[in-house]
Amino acid sequence: MKNSQSSKTKAKIWVVENNNFVTHSDQLATEEPLEIRLNYPKQTIAVTMRTPGADFDLAAGFLYSEGVIKNQEDIAKISYCVDPKVDGKQRQNIINVSLKSELNPNLTTLERHFLTTSACGVCGKASIESLQIKGFSAIPLGLEVSAEIIYSLPDKLNTAQRVFKSTGGLHAAGLFNSEGKLLKLREDVGRHNALDKLIGSEFLAGQLPLNNLMVMVSGRSSFEILQKCITAGLPIVCAVSAPSSLAVEIAKRFNITLVGFLRGRKFNIYSGVERIK
Repeated sequence: MKNSQSSKTKAKIWVVENNNFVTHSDQLATEEPLEIRLNYPKQTIAVTMRTPGADFDLAAGFLYSEGVIKNQEDIAKISYCVDPKVDGKQRQNIINVSLKSELNPNLTTLERHFLTTSACGVCGKASIESLQIKGFSAIPLGLEVSAEIIYSLPDKLNTAQRVFKSTGGLHAAGLFNSEGKLLKLREDVGRHNALDKLIGSEFLAGQLPLNNLMVMVSGRSSFEILQKCITAGLPIVCAVSAPSSLAVEIAKRFNITLVGFLRGRKFNIYSGVERIK
């Protein structure tokens, strides 16, 4: 029994403890497909499994991180699809994006018709060189934070995860300043989607690049996570779990401070140690 467009879904479960079966009502993280369409050229460019909420941020972050748009002004309008066959009712699992008329987006960067899942995000990038071709360069030095501030990030992220507290099934991406203050948080069943929502929100607000801020993601850091952080200009990326080998390689290539296994009063630095005091 799911409420339409809710981030949470009620479910009946059985809790088994010491061979005793007890029924409970539980909250699950909602997972539904979202189709992202361009009005011109008219085509579907992505279908992703996500948690409803901040859908416009997700669409904008996806288009920006994929190189389809470069500036906030490139988007003329974002709206839900309206089905004229159903009393003009909005179809909130379909997003229409209208780009400014003079924009001629290079859709070849997408390389294929996307079907992204909440688990793997946008997979199958060609190589690190594809980012350099898009014109992104190494992130400059400047931001420095203390180890004590890094220690504090997981608790602040967990405390702010309202939907996670009731479902236990959501990833999060949090944006922090140099003093460790949480500025913004986005949640989703997919950590890539959560980061797209976060970056998309800042993009729509005209705040990029984020050279003086840092991000923390739940789960692990991967190539896709680092790619999105590069497009946003984020110099410090922290994660609860381990990075992949390609994530470390790309962090070194683009001068990102990459922190992993951030738990309690211990973490590993895989790149950019000079930013941690």
